[in-house]
Amino acid sequence: MWLQLAFLSAALLGLYDVAKKKAVRDNSVPQVLLLNTLFSTLFFLPAIISGSMSLGWFEGTLFDIAPMGAHQHLLVMVKAAITLSSWLFGYVGIKHLPITIVGPINATRPVIVLLGAFLIFGERLNLMQWIGVLLALLSLFLLSRAGKKEGIDFVRDKWILCVAAAALLGAVSGLYDRHILGQIEPLAVQSWFCVYQVVMMGVIVAVLSLTNRLTTPFRWSWAIPMISIFLTAADMAYFVALSQPEAMVSVVSMVRRSSVVVSFACGALLFGERNLRSKAIDLAFILVGMIFLWLGSR
Repeated sequence: MWLQLAFLSAALLGLYDVAKKKAVRDNSVPQVLLLNTLFSTLFFLPAIISGSMSLGWFEGTLFDIAPMGAHQHLLVMVKAAITLSSWLFGYVGIKHLPITIVGPINATRPVIVLLGAFLIFGERLNLMQWIGVLLALLSLFLLSRAGKKEGIDFVRDKWILCVAAAALLGAVSGLYDRHILGQIEPLAVQSWFCVYQVVMMGVIVAVLSLTNRLTTPFRWSWAIPMISIFLTAADMAYFVALSQPEAMVSVVSMVRRSSVVVSFACGALLFGERNLRSKAIDLAFILVGMIFLWLGSR
């Protein structure tokens, strides 16, 4: 069941990336991100109130959130700070780069998670899974070659560096999830982490506004609430998958990167991006890598 949930999360993440690209085009990234965190928090607010005040509104359902202690809240705050940092870098990167470039870069994120899973959790991969990892690394090399055709230098381009920073922080967040989900229920993590994110993002936007750093005007787009909807659903599937005892964090994280299929297709159909043939070769290696990971986890 955990593997099916990982693939569901991947599909939703692809739609999330598409909505994100649409929302941040010619728009203020901090304000878009603030609204995203606000909408996600509003979605969980009834469950948070019910759980905190022991009202029992959602007793026996998925949204039955148990109260947390001070130490647990601190753990979730750290999770919120790591993830928010990753999102800030990621939103800036996807605003200035083709989604057909950003998606495959994010798809290689589990390689970093894999190294951490080896060092921290003692996880081991079989031959099939190792083949999947090597194919993902090869795809990153091919992607750098495709990027050169669009004048994107993977070493010096600042937007590529933003996406790389987002991927690194996202990998750290994935490893941290494995740590705190052993102590806190998945939905409690997801709901309270939304609350802390909206507070942190509110402070950031307020500071930027007071210092006149918000140079790009904000404009409303219906893609903004869709970001929250797709991400919330994707994270719910992800947290439940990761909370199952037999789940492997390296495999779950790798499977989630198959979201690139959806984002790549939309990049071609909706955004009219270029050099799709060479990028499709990179995508093919990623897809084959996902298949090997799936075979290795059966």
